[in-house]
Amino acid sequence: MKVSIVKYNAGNIFSVINALKRIGIEPLWTDNPEELMSSDRVIFPGQGEARNAMNYLRERNLDKVIAGLRQPVLGICVGQQLLCSHSEENNTDCIGVFPIQVKRFVPNKHEEKVPCMGWNSLDLRLRSPESVLHTDKGVSPLFKGLGEQDYVYFVHSYYCELCDNTIAVADYVQPYSAALQKDNFFATQFHPEKSGNVGRKIIQNFIDLSV
Repeated sequence: MKVSIVKYNAGNIFSVINALKRIGIEPLWTDNPEELMSSDRVIFPGQGEARNAMNYLRERNLDKVIAGLRQPVLGICVGQQLLCSHSEENNTDCIGVFPIQVKRFVPNKHEEKVPCMGWNSLDLRLRSPESVLHTDKGVSPLFKGLGEQDYVYFVHSYYCELCDNTIAVADYVQPYSAALQKDNFFATQFHPEKSGNVGRKIIQNFIDLSV
């Protein structure tokens, strides 16, 4: 299986590469459109700033390439946010796969620090099960085999709104989309590559998708 990771000006790429290697996959790290389009799976991860990231992608026409992919795609952290329509981070228009806004956390209490950093659980109930393909008992195939008590790791100052494409909810300051799915596009705000055995299971589920 050919698995490609989108190469752009974002951090945290090598932890994703290492996570894939741990399950026996040697990924390709590339910004070549032909390589991405010919891959069996594409992962769009990263940590960084939205406007600079989108500028890099647009200069290389990668925003349109990513939006047009038909194989399973997994966005992680900033990768999830860039798949949305617009980010409040430097007033940035994004790729638009998910028609929602990315907003900055506004703490309500002193103990609610930004960025949000640490472990949190997921509510895996789908908001709109009929809009998600190949569900198993109301849970996205990305989370097959996971339970409500499993924890994953987050680091972020911005969050994606809740919507019909939400497949997992986390609560920090307020409920938000911890994961999204639309057609062949999946995305997580948390870092599966930093989430131990739970994250490893999520990455394996993505590789094993039948969409």
